[in-house]
Amino acid sequence: MTQVASKTLPDRSGLKSLTESALTLPAHYYFDKDIFEREKTTIFYRAWQLAGHLEQVASPGDYFTAKIADQNAIVIRGKDQVLRAFHNVCSHRAHQLLTGSGNVKSIVCPYHAWSYSIEGSLRSARHQDEVANFEAALFCLKPIRLEVLCNFIFLNLDTSAPGLAEQAPTLEAEIRKAVPELDELTHAHRLRYEIAANWKTLVDNYLECYHCPVAHPAFNQTFDIGKYKLTNRGVYSIQGRVLNPDAASADDFTYTEHSSWWVWPNICVPRFPGRSMMVKYLIPLGPERTLQMNDIYLPSKTPSDEEIENIHWIERVAGVEDKSLVERVQEGLHSRGYDRGTLMIDPKQSAGWSEHGVYHFQSLVEKALAADLSAA
Repeated sequence: MTQVASKTLPDRSGLKSLTESALTLPAHYYFDKDIFEREKTTIFYRAWQLAGHLEQVASPGDYFTAKIADQNAIVIRGKDQVLRAFHNVCSHRAHQLLTGSGNVKSIVCPYHAWSYSIEGSLRSARHQDEVANFEAALFCLKPIRLEVLCNFIFLNLDTSAPGLAEQAPTLEAEIRKAVPELDELTHAHRLRYEIAANWKTLVDNYLECYHCPVAHPAFNQTFDIGKYKLTNRGVYSIQGRVLNPDAASADDFTYTEHSSWWVWPNICVPRFPGRSMMVKYLIPLGPERTLQMNDIYLPSKTPSDEEIENIHWIERVAGVEDKSLVERVQEGLHSRGYDRGTLMIDPKQSAGWSEHGVYHFQSLVEKALAADLSAA
C-alpha cells in the first residue's frame, strides 16, 4: 500500500455516535513540519500550559522562567504579593530579560539596562529624559494570563480563552480528594527524558491501557487492570482503578488507586499509592522530538529508601518502557505500509482496554486544527 499524505482533515463523527471503532489521525500528522507549526498557534498558544509550582515563587522578587512552545515567559511574585507572568522580552529591542530562576529587586535588561519593576512597569530607560515624547507607560512588560490549580501555575497566551477553572470546574476537587496531603508535598525529584517521537504519540500512549498487559508486565501485576477505567471530561480525562466498575455510567465511577489525570493538551498527573504525586509535562521540541519532564512531589525533598525504590520503579515502567514503545511507534508512522489505523473502542466507553481516551484527544487536536483552517 502506498501512503497518501492528504493534507485534508479527517471527517470523524463525535464520541456519542461511536459503536465499535474509529480511525486514528493520519500518520503524517505526527511528523509533518507544517502541522507542527500550526499546532503551536492553534493548540499551545491557546491552551493552559503548566509553568511551575507555587513553592518556586514564595517570596516577593522570586521568579522562574518558562516556555510555552517557543515563547519565553517570566513568572514572578511582586512586592504586593501578587503572582504575575510576563513575556520574557525587553520592550526596547527584544533582548531576553531573565534566565533560570532566582530573586530580584528589579528586572534589568542585560542589553541596554532598561529597568522594570517586579510588577512589570518600566522604571527607567537610559537617557529617556533626553528623548522627545518618550512615554514610559507604553513600554511596560507585556502580561500573560496566569491561573493556579492545585498549587501548580498555569499560563495561557490567549487573552480570550476560558479560564482553566471554567473549563475543568471539578478537576481540582478530584485531585485534592485523591491527594489529601497535596499542600504538604514538595518537589523532590525530576526524571527527564528526551524522546524521539511527536508529542501526540506520547499522549496517545498515556491515554490507553490496551497496551499495559503486553508492554508493562510490572504495571499489570501492580494494578488490577480489570478494574481500570477511563472517563473523558471535556478538556481532561481521568483514569485508574475504580471501586464500582459495574456503575451504570462512566460518569458515576469512583476512582481510587492510581487515579490519573490528563489535561489538554500535554499535562499528565499520575497518582501512585503513598504520600506522593507526579506531574508529567510533555514539551514539544520539534515534529519528532519531545522533552518529557516527570516531577515527583513527596513530603520531604530527601526521599526515603522506600520512596527511592518507588522512583526507580516509575523510571523503569513509566519512563524507559514507554520511551521505547513510543519511539518504535514514531518510526512505524513513516512506514509506506501505514497511513491510518483503527482504535479499539468499547461501545460503553467503559472497559479498561478501550481506546476512547485516545479518540477524544485526537478529536480535540482535529478540532483545533480545523478551526485554524476555517479562519484562514
